[in-house]
Amino acid sequence: MATIIDGNKTSASIRQEIKEKVQSITERGGKIPHLAAILVGTDGASETYVNLKVKDCEQVGFKSTLKRFDDTISEEELLAEVEAINNDPDIDGLIVQLPIPDHISVQKVTDRIRPEKDVDGFHPINVGRMAKSLPAYISATPYGIMQLIERYKIETSGKHCVVIGRSDIVGSPMSILLSRKAYPGNCTVTLCHSRTKNIKEMTLQADIVIAALGSPEFLTGDMVKEGAVVIDVGTTRVPDPSKKSGFTLKGDVNYEKVAPKCSYITPVPGGVGPMTRASLLMNTLLAAEKAIYR
Repeated sequence: MATIIDGNKTSASIRQEIKEKVQSITERGGKIPHLAAILVGTDGASETYVNLKVKDCEQVGFKSTLKRFDDTISEEELLAEVEAINNDPDIDGLIVQLPIPDHISVQKVTDRIRPEKDVDGFHPINVGRMAKSLPAYISATPYGIMQLIERYKIETSGKHCVVIGRSDIVGSPMSILLSRKAYPGNCTVTLCHSRTKNIKEMTLQADIVIAALGSPEFLTGDMVKEGAVVIDVGTTRVPDPSKKSGFTLKGDVNYEKVAPKCSYITPVPGGVGPMTRASLLMNTLLAAEKAIYR
């Protein structure tokens, strides 16, 4: 019977740990961590996500600033807002919630955020430092997955890990992190993607499968071997008239068919998702403590 990797429980533990650290910082008169978020436009999912981040900050005792802008803001104006936050010594971390309007370059905005305030871990300098195993902010979803593996004491050394999906937000960083000479790490990693011809052949060899391709229930029971560890990163809204919301969240894994074969598996929802938010708080605390960039 698979052990269910509980992201809700683990993220709650992390938030409690952070809250206690902030209380200790407050008692000794230190600097309270401060996270700023920029939200452009009125995308419903982005609104929800940013509001949850603000709530998370309140819960652990961080300060938070939310700057909202109409989707008519020019690229130049948005870059100026980023620069203003870069130059604010009280703000430790900055996230620009994606997506942003098409007339604004995501790369330009990402590059403009100072690496030491880039708690999303998207700046090329942080990505490069991660790839070289130097201290860096690791993007929130991979960082959250690494925390789950570590806190559930899942063995990774010498294991074959298959990552499905090569996005620069999840798949590619996971392949780098799990091949590093560290724990979690020391895996032999195979990175599969939309042009991989024999994915099933690969996943059947895998001790660990990380499914991060955004295709509902892609990984089926006949694609995993007995005892595999399966991490499901997918969250796709699938229409479901029986639900009040009108949709069901589906992962990239066919949970009912895959779970009976696994040693460990993450559910959707309640697996990787909550860890993404917890990781952002962890990175912000690191920023406030100047643990990465001194």
